[in-house]
Amino acid sequence: MFSTIQAVILGAVQGLTEFLPVSSSAHLIFVPWLFNWDDPGLAFDVALHLGTLLALLIYYWRDWTEMAASLVSAKSQPRRLLGLLVIATIPGAVIGLVLEKPAETLFREHILWIAGALALLGIILWFADKYSGNERAMRNMTVFDALLIGLSQAVAIFPGVSRSGATITMARILRIERQDAANFSFLMATPIIAGAGLLEARKILHAGITPQVEWGFIAAAVFGIAAIAGLIRFVKMRTYLPFAWYRVALAIAVVGVALAR
Repeated sequence: MFSTIQAVILGAVQGLTEFLPVSSSAHLIFVPWLFNWDDPGLAFDVALHLGTLLALLIYYWRDWTEMAASLVSAKSQPRRLLGLLVIATIPGAVIGLVLEKPAETLFREHILWIAGALALLGIILWFADKYSGNERAMRNMTVFDALLIGLSQAVAIFPGVSRSGATITMARILRIERQDAANFSFLMATPIIAGAGLLEARKILHAGITPQVEWGFIAAAVFGIAAIAGLIRFVKMRTYLPFAWYRVALAIAVVGVALAR
């Protein structure tokens, strides 16, 4: 039976790993697999994503308010950022609608494939962060930059890749400074998570709002806000290297457990 404690743990895992570049999908597969927990169901998964959406809206409400207001004001910079976000969102939305279900079904059944994706992007993130410059701010991004970052987000349909990991890595390859790489990644995630969550919200209504769904939603929102604020503050002074190491170490640990079983 799926308990409230398990719901809180998975909500915390979702909130933290959705925004840290370590793959939330991989962790939400690994944790129940490791502890042999029952499947919480699709309604619970939707609730977790809506929790992370709430975290994004709370943290970036000023940015979204400015971008909305720029549509009827003379402020060009927020309006330009909104345009870049629209351009970046389209590839992920289109490819996600077409391939998300086949990709998740294929990878969820192969733990070692997920571990491989986790390690591979960790190595790419390390190279991108170490050898790319820290020269460009978000305000200097071009349409081509937004398109490339949007295409990288589409790769995140494969569990183990990570939406934030893929987009931050691409932004660093394009020499976007570390904080702005994370900020653009999180702003870009908002419409994607909102669209997917609202489309699937009927599953929560159909299955019923249980205590587990409520606590998972709350935990995802609270830990999501903490993860966003913590990462932005962390990369102001440091690099993404610890997250790259963590991805590789987790992949090795998962392979070890899988072989032992």
